[in-house]
Amino acid sequence: MNVDETVLGEHNLSVLAEAHLQATGGDVPSLWYEGTWYTRGELHARATRVAGGLRELGVAPGDRVVVLMMNAPEVFISYNAIWRAGAVVTPVLFLISPPELRHILTHSEAKAAIVTPETLPLVRAASEGLDLTIIVVGDAPAGTVAYSTLDAAEPSPIVPRGDDDLAALLYTGGTTGRSKGVMLTHKGLWMAGQGLYTGRDASITRTIQPLPLSHAFGMVVTIAGMHGTDHTTNILLRWFDAATWVRLVEEHRIEASAVVPSMLTMLLQQPLEEHDLSSLRSFGSGAAPLPMALREQVRQRLGVEIYEGYGLTESSAGLTANRVETNRPGSVGRAIPGVEVAILDLDGKPVPPGTDGEICARGPGIMKGYWKDEEQTAQTLRDGWLHTGDVGRLDEDGFLYIVDRMKDLIIRGGFNVYPRDVEDALLEHPDITQAAVVGRPDEESGEEVVAVVAVRPGSTITGEEIVAWASQRLAKYKYPREVRVLQAVPLTSVGKTDRKAVRSLFA
Repeated sequence: MNVDETVLGEHNLSVLAEAHLQATGGDVPSLWYEGTWYTRGELHARATRVAGGLRELGVAPGDRVVVLMMNAPEVFISYNAIWRAGAVVTPVLFLISPPELRHILTHSEAKAAIVTPETLPLVRAASEGLDLTIIVVGDAPAGTVAYSTLDAAEPSPIVPRGDDDLAALLYTGGTTGRSKGVMLTHKGLWMAGQGLYTGRDASITRTIQPLPLSHAFGMVVTIAGMHGTDHTTNILLRWFDAATWVRLVEEHRIEASAVVPSMLTMLLQQPLEEHDLSSLRSFGSGAAPLPMALREQVRQRLGVEIYEGYGLTESSAGLTANRVETNRPGSVGRAIPGVEVAILDLDGKPVPPGTDGEICARGPGIMKGYWKDEEQTAQTLRDGWLHTGDVGRLDEDGFLYIVDRMKDLIIRGGFNVYPRDVEDALLEHPDITQAAVVGRPDEESGEEVVAVVAVRPGSTITGEEIVAWASQRLAKYKYPREVRVLQAVPLTSVGKTDRKAVRSLFA
């Protein structure tokens, strides 16, 4: 890949980090993690030293460095250090399997991996025979490098990288086949973060971060915070736990939290009324569709506003967002600054407002392409547009409404059935807390509509009763012919419905 070590881009993320430190000051506690407060200055100083340590290990501009940890201050530090050293952040969620991780390590040609003792066995198993430097935060056994030695290195200046140079290589989970490496640039991530920051409620100064920082949503929310010039404090969770979240919101008088819908479902199972959560004012929801029934339950129980947004890894996680002044429930908001969203038909032509079609977008945050995959890149980036594979519509005011994934579309007897339509209907049942709908091959209809649901504790409702209930509320071609009641609907590691796992139940 082409690397110009002489150009320092205006939108280099390390430049943003330096500007953020100067604008907000470095001596005020800003991050709380498991009982300890950290100042911005402390985190920044450590990042400059770790960057120096990475360079001493031979990490060069453009090299990929895997970060595989639960949430911790060292994730922030490592991201900034890798960018400062001119390298490329390759974040990986720790719930990954060894074969999946080996694919990422070999496909990305990673130079190093930053891990914790908990994730070290996974990385060692996946990297056997590979030339990979393993850096351990904590006790470092023989054959690895202690993170503390990097933290004791001489501080590094910013290694110049251009706006269009890679800042991150994120691997998508994907619905089929091997995960793909999404190439995101310094400018793309900078602009996506700025777009999400614009329009936020500036009076909010206390937030909590339960999202995995190794996910695109968590990364861009972090970058969005770097655009702020006010003093805010952030409570960081190692991993989302509903009871812990409630306790910390009450203890720290938290005002806002970024979430995914599955987190809201788990929060509603807590005894919320037994806690003083009156400080809480809003949620920012993304990464998966937010059912209207769930939104209403949150409003009734907590009395807070939910601002839903939309994006995908290929768009640096940001495309649209609802704002304080323009929050339209049911929609995922309007395009963030610098982004253009269009609904196109199968021929690539725009459709009128209110008409369903494929959601397409263009703007600075769109990926450069898929790493070492020109064919898939050409299929996804066409005529200057990112083709998301999602079905949606725009209203007359430019608000975007998500209908479903094109790949998840069920065609039953020639009729199109969008799983989300059926799921939203099922969630109107007072006993159902989660629902997932998929298509099952059927000789007569082509595909049959089937579902799994989770129900409230104590409910005795059966799948047959749910089928009968749904048949009275949905068109004949839409209602599920089989429903299975589970303790919980299968979810991916980032809280989305795991449709592959659901389909396997009906295979």
